[in-house]
Amino acid sequence: MEVVNRNQSPPFLTKDGSTIRSLLDRTNSSAARQSLAEATVPPGGATQPHRHPRTEEIYYVLRGRGRMEVGGEARDVGPLDAILIPPGARHTLANTGAEPLVFLCCCAPPYSHDDTLLD
Repeated sequence: MEVVNRNQSPPFLTKDGSTIRSLLDRTNSSAARQSLAEATVPPGGATQPHRHPRTEEIYYVLRGRGRMEVGGEARDVGPLDAILIPPGARHTLANTGAEPLVFLCCCAPPYSHDDTLLD
């Protein structure tokens, strides 16, 4: 069994401008086919529109409110919402609330800067 505590993972800035903490990925566990991270977008902030040619992503909102755009379709999202982002789909998430927007991000294959193309 492998257990990684969130507080043991230092935050870093991704290519799209969000701050993430790797919860489980190949840098801190034996996970080889997926990654799980906690991401934060500050009030008034947004991720830069981008896409991942190879990676399928799932976002799961823990707190805050936002406007998610995937492949040209936009929807308001909040706690308990899960969003599927297919490989190659252009996407961005804007924080529309007054508190940090915090969400989990699951990537398969694992997140990679090399698979992140900014639009």
